[in-house]
Amino acid sequence: MIIKNKELMNKVLKLRSKNKKVVFTNGCFDILHLGHKTYLNQSKALGDFLIVAINSDESVKLLKGDDRPINNQELRSKNLMNLECVDEVVVFSEETPLKLIEFLLPDILTKGGDYNHINIVGSNIVEKNGGKVVLLPYLKGYSTTTIINNRRKGLTGETSIG
Repeated sequence: MIIKNKELMNKVLKLRSKNKKVVFTNGCFDILHLGHKTYLNQSKALGDFLIVAINSDESVKLLKGDDRPINNQELRSKNLMNLECVDEVVVFSEETPLKLIEFLLPDILTKGGDYNHINIVGSNIVEKNGGKVVLLPYLKGYSTTTIINNRRKGLTGETSIG
């Protein structure tokens, strides 16, 4: 693990010693929109410290295609850290955050309602260690892919949280 993750682990250990709940979520967060903000606020409300893991630029490209990401990992990280609900952002290069979840063992793992419990990477690890997995409601009409596709068609709509 890189030094940043060791520092993050020390934060997590301190929080646990104070009986604080660590919440973990992940995604590309390529174009930050109202759906993301709502989902992240709901995630934070479940605990005391919200860690958002984002896919590296290379990982996004593998998952979403050569024309992604729209925003690089540095900008995506900064945008997320500007949200009051986000306490820490960590970038991972693998296709999934499984190694990071195994390393941090969060108390709560959240994903949006467009997922189902069976498909959530790391859910079995979190639950095996006494944590819980929470599916949060999906805010219909807000997805990065939809925003990008609408732009390509010349349609306008919300593209950021402002």
